[in-house]
Amino acid sequence: MQRFLRRVAVIGGVRIPFCRSNTFYADLSNLDLMTGALNALIDRYNLKGQHIDEVVGGAVITHSKDFNLTREAVLGTQLAPSTPGITMMQACGTSLQGGLGSVAKIATGEIECAIAVGSDTTSDAPIVVSKKLAKRLTQATQQKTFMDKLKVFKGFGPGELVPLAPANAEPRTGLSMGEHAELMAQEWNIGRAEQDAFALESHRKAAEAYRSGYMDDLVAPFAGVFRDNNIRPDATAEKLATLKTSFDKTARGTLTAANSTPLTDGAAAVLFASEDWATKHGLPILAYITYSQTAANDFVGGDGLLMAPTIAVSRMLDRAGLKLQDFDFYEIHEAFAAQVLATLKAWEDPDYCKDVLGRPEPMGAIDRAKLNVRGSSIAVGHPFAATGARIIANLAKLLSQQHGRGLISICTAGGMGVAAILESKDAAEIHQAA
Repeated sequence: MQRFLRRVAVIGGVRIPFCRSNTFYADLSNLDLMTGALNALIDRYNLKGQHIDEVVGGAVITHSKDFNLTREAVLGTQLAPSTPGITMMQACGTSLQGGLGSVAKIATGEIECAIAVGSDTTSDAPIVVSKKLAKRLTQATQQKTFMDKLKVFKGFGPGELVPLAPANAEPRTGLSMGEHAELMAQEWNIGRAEQDAFALESHRKAAEAYRSGYMDDLVAPFAGVFRDNNIRPDATAEKLATLKTSFDKTARGTLTAANSTPLTDGAAAVLFASEDWATKHGLPILAYITYSQTAANDFVGGDGLLMAPTIAVSRMLDRAGLKLQDFDFYEIHEAFAAQVLATLKAWEDPDYCKDVLGRPEPMGAIDRAKLNVRGSSIAVGHPFAATGARIIANLAKLLSQQHGRGLISICTAGGMGVAAILESKDAAEIHQAA
């Protein structure tokens, strides 16, 4: 019987290029994208014909045809058919949260290896017909003769053909994620210029990551696409300042298409394993995943839809015996520039830390030079369910090159946040000994 928890290794990850909605992947499905990312991971780590103990993944924007999505994607790859595929969804935290469940199983000895994967396409968003038309169509399929089917459509009017447009509004509030982020920007007094400057940094860092060759083994060509198509290396503050606001059209509005993540299509996958499995398969270990935390807040009551990561990180650091400043890298998902900036301000705010996080003192500031050092979601894009796997793969590579400790923070719809800590081998050993 397994008596002790084992260290869980991040072998590495890979993704297909991320593309803005309705561009290069406009005709592809979630299944196409997820299968593409899995095949890229299989090629990268020589997994052809291998049995993986579980592949956990999902998508946020789905059709009924996406039933059993992850298993179907597995069957479309060169993994052994005995590999289970488990489909789950936790909004933008999907592939991180899915991976954390597998990590716990590896730690306890239940399994030896796992893949976390996420895909999303807003180009293929489901178009829903009106309830009245849906009812007629259902009734028509139950009729035996053509005339009986025709009778179902008695009184049919053109208005029934109007589809229900896809929406990303929170069911509890009716507000979109962007509208909630705008409220957070106003609450935390985060101006347009500050958000635009943050977005410019994301584009600059991501462009440099490609120029330097850093992205070469993290992004695999797919469907004739070789790199993300949202990065704007030529963006300037002057250009960004000309854009209209996207969510609040009044003079108070600050969020634009430039300082928010674009609607994006893409997929990413990451491989976890025990040290024994990695050694047996001759695979190097980039980092270890050592702590994680999921939290939620009362966003309906006004806590801020995207502020739950502040809670998750605070609780996780308490368990790990670490301070916010004890990290060499910070990977904070850029859902919106305003969300990241609000999170950073909250950690420095005495009242927020006392009233919301239950801390007698502020958590303090971080070194911004260590934040999203290779760019993040504003620049490269954000296929909702894929972002967690992208971030894990990127941070693991950073730690393999420069060593130390990294923090991941991802906000999700529904007022939730997911956080994790990755450590290089030497940092993990020092922390374990302490």
